Amino acid sequence: MGRNELFITIPNLFRCPISLDVMKSPVSLCTGVTYDRSSIQHWLESGHDTCPATMQVLSTKDFIPNLTLHRLINLWDQSSTRRLDSGFSSPASTSISEQEVRLWIEDIKNRRVESMRKILEFLKFSEENRRFLVKFEGFMEAIVGVLSSEGVEIQFLELTVGILDLISLQKGMKEKLQRLISNSNENCLSSLVSIIRNGNSKSKTEGIRVMESILLNNESKRFIAETHNLSPVLLRLLQTENTPALSDAVLSLLTCLTISRKIKIEMVKLGVVEVLTKMMWSEKASVSSIEKSLKLLSAVSRCRDGQAAISEEPNCVIGIVERVMKVSKRATEDAVMVLWSMCCLLRDKKVQEMVVKRNGLTKVLLVMQSEGEGNVKMMCSELVKVLTLSAGWKDGSTVMSYDTKTTHIMPC
Repeated sequence: MGRNELFITIPNLFRCPISLDVMKSPVSLCTGVTYDRSSIQHWLESGHDTCPATMQVLSTKDFIPNLTLHRLINLWDQSSTRRLDSGFSSPASTSISEQEVRLWIEDIKNRRVESMRKILEFLKFSEENRRFLVKFEGFMEAIVGVLSSEGVEIQFLELTVGILDLISLQKGMKEKLQRLISNSNENCLSSLVSIIRNGNSKSKTEGIRVMESILLNNESKRFIAETHNLSPVLLRLLQTENTPALSDAVLSLLTCLTISRKIKIEMVKLGVVEVLTKMMWSEKASVSSIEKSLKLLSAVSRCRDGQAAISEEPNCVIGIVERVMKVSKRATEDAVMVLWSMCCLLRDKKVQEMVVKRNGLTKVLLVMQSEGEGNVKMMCSELVKVLTLSAGWKDGSTVMSYDTKTTHIMPC
């Protein structure tokens, strides 16, 4: 493949949302999203009960072949083969020469935008391509070198984080990336923060995901949160950006950073509870964003400042009660944690009454019924006792009545 040869562009529709490779056997879930059969089978067999793209809880794990898309991919593949036979080349395999990769590495160092675009397309094409390039000596060092340099144009930085986002999920790559960044100057982190502040929506999302991928211990998380003042930047993005992928990335990173009481208090003072409450009630918010909002609320509800903020935001508690039965099992656990912190730890009478009025007692009973042994069942049990007393049922007759009629109560 020469430096001036053309690449064949793969339509995004043909890529599996999980592997990013061209789908060999496209199948559709009940959510309407199509995946390659092997990728989605692995996802479901790993114990997941959500759609990976939307994080919507699946009403059924059955999927059906997308025959129309399968035919379109076959037609495109035949057309691409004819174009290759006519003299075009594609980075579809790892047959690229070592000399050409060395030229790419030199082009990275010389800030050649067009070569970065070609590298990005090469990496997007297949998992095999990504494995090949990240193992090439000097490639990762050149990429990290871009971040550690000063005065790099924003367009080149955006392409750099796009590449890092694609390869950060490779086996062992998070550790290698963190090691390279730790051994370089502090400008690496500053470059990522610059992208998060000033990049376009897509590059902000990629930059945030890359940032999270290198935070492998509490020391690095604390350093990022306290030294680079990221919390206000991330919360501002939640308030001003409406892109689901960006919101998901921001919420994940914020949750990742909540490792100390100091950081939680800072987030609370910046208005995180108000922002998350609006997120839960937003019609534009994805199921994934709502579930991640519950996870972050669960984290801040473990400090007094967070509890006080939740108590002062009635729509927050109402939103949690409304969604406790409409999200994934893990998000339900986060919702229960917040309610338990407010009703059992803080003993907030106002919150207890609000939960009872919104039919929260019934929902907690249903969660308790569906859970086995563990912390969630324990928290539900304590919630039932507290909410029963709050409702004025001091003799416990309501709970005893519930035990004999569980089959007649449906989630609402």
